[in-house]
Amino acid sequence: MNKLMQPWITFAALAWVADPSPVMAQDGPGKGYAQVTQGAYSVVAEVRAKPGKEAELRAATLPLIALVRSDPKNLVYFLQEDRESPGHFIFYEIFANQADFEAHNEMPYVKDWFTKLPELAEGGVKVMRMEILARQR
Repeated sequence: MNKLMQPWITFAALAWVADPSPVMAQDGPGKGYAQVTQGAYSVVAEVRAKPGKEAELRAATLPLIALVRSDPKNLVYFLQEDRESPGHFIFYEIFANQADFEAHNEMPYVKDWFTKLPELAEGGVKVMRMEILARQR
């Protein structure tokens, strides 16, 4: 398997771990994509732990999964960790629009997480702000 494919396999595996309930083919392929519309606001972000701080950053970050997913304005949220580089985290988030994403960043739990980063992470968070181009029909 080539290295370019490995992050996608990791993403799929973590998606299953985050929600281990079985998805059956009869539920319809792509059924969950209906809520993600053209122009939705997507963010791909990464953060790397300082050497020796991998477990601490993981422990500080894992609670975000339930917190962000409980936000009614969040459409999709995945937290991923590089299998070959523990402490390297990638976030994938989708909101209906930029205002919803900015409101998310004002949540107390998000602000609290950011205050921990100077001690735990190298260089803060790198963010790519994306636009969803099309949805599955």
